[in-house]
Amino acid sequence: MPALVKESTIGVLGAGAMGSGIAQVAAAAGHRVMVTDARAEALQQASDRMEKTFARLVEKGRMDPATSAAVQGRITWAPGAAGELSLFRHCDLVIEAIAEDLRVKREIFRQLEEVVSETCILATNTSSLSVTAIAGACGRPGRVVGLHFFNPAPVLPLVEVVAGLTTAPDTAAIAKGTMGLWGKIAVSAADTPGFIVNRIARPFYGEALRIYEEGIADKATIDWAMKEIGGFRMGPFELMDLIGNDVNLAVTNSIFAAFHYDPRYKPSVTQQRLVEANRLGWKTGQGHYEYTDEAVMPPALRDATLGEMVVDRILAMLINEAVDAVFWSIASADDIELAMTKGVNYPQGLLHWGDAIGPDVVLARLRGLQEEYGEDRYRPSPLLKRMAREGKRFYP
Repeated sequence: MPALVKESTIGVLGAGAMGSGIAQVAAAAGHRVMVTDARAEALQQASDRMEKTFARLVEKGRMDPATSAAVQGRITWAPGAAGELSLFRHCDLVIEAIAEDLRVKREIFRQLEEVVSETCILATNTSSLSVTAIAGACGRPGRVVGLHFFNPAPVLPLVEVVAGLTTAPDTAAIAKGTMGLWGKIAVSAADTPGFIVNRIARPFYGEALRIYEEGIADKATIDWAMKEIGGFRMGPFELMDLIGNDVNLAVTNSIFAAFHYDPRYKPSVTQQRLVEANRLGWKTGQGHYEYTDEAVMPPALRDATLGEMVVDRILAMLINEAVDAVFWSIASADDIELAMTKGVNYPQGLLHWGDAIGPDVVLARLRGLQEEYGEDRYRPSPLLKRMAREGKRFYP
């Protein structure tokens, strides 16, 4: 697969946690990297943060001093109150990692096209916005592709490569090949809301919130069940607090609107109220739980029967989303399995998990929920119904 060579220069627009992480990955792969941001203080903070990160790696023996100096030496942090886009004029790939605002991104891409070469690939790190809509601001939309890294970019191996409606096949191929050379696991995703991971993962949060709102189980018990019985590394409420309730809600709102308010992706009032109260999780010291020195985590009700019910309900929704992603050709079955295990560290691929449980069992659980609540939220994927009817598996 074609890819950019080490001599290629990479541009990164945005010096936040994601942008600086992407810059680190590119520099570690041997590229010269140019980073800029509209906020000069963000550049200094990113540079200081990276220096501390590398110092810790050297101190712990995970990197030798020479390598640390070489990687950091390949990165140029360009100051400028308005962002020095002209810095990218000799870049072969520019990756945008700024706020999730379609209007702002479109304007930035229009400006980028005016300063980069005709052969430069323009990539957006958007997690849920339309790559096609962003590319629509460009005169040469074929050069625009989505490269959705996961935070922290130097640690998590997955990158979703998203080809928009107008993305040239060569652009997507070079982008995917380059991610492979950077040591990333690259999966191809269609340009639909949430791509693979953020779309399929919605029930992990949404159904957990729904179970809590119904009074079936408290947050600590739901988290305990998903970890101890389900095998997930973190419970949904712990993870929402880590991500930030504002960020998690914004992604949910974006996907809900983009799918024309499909009830399957309906946001939670509980989470909305937390955001309104600025209880965003770790970063504010309070979210679903409290994060102070004096705080005591609430105990879980370690009831195996209740825990199994919680896991079965959330898992049925997750498996249904994964099956539906195959049905709508969002990605291949193999790429979906990779995305969910490498992007969000699920204990196993959801399609394999559905095979193990049995599509007929998953279908019965969803139909039971749909009958009980009378909501389209629980509608089974046509492919799941077909598999249950014909006795098929994804991985026989």
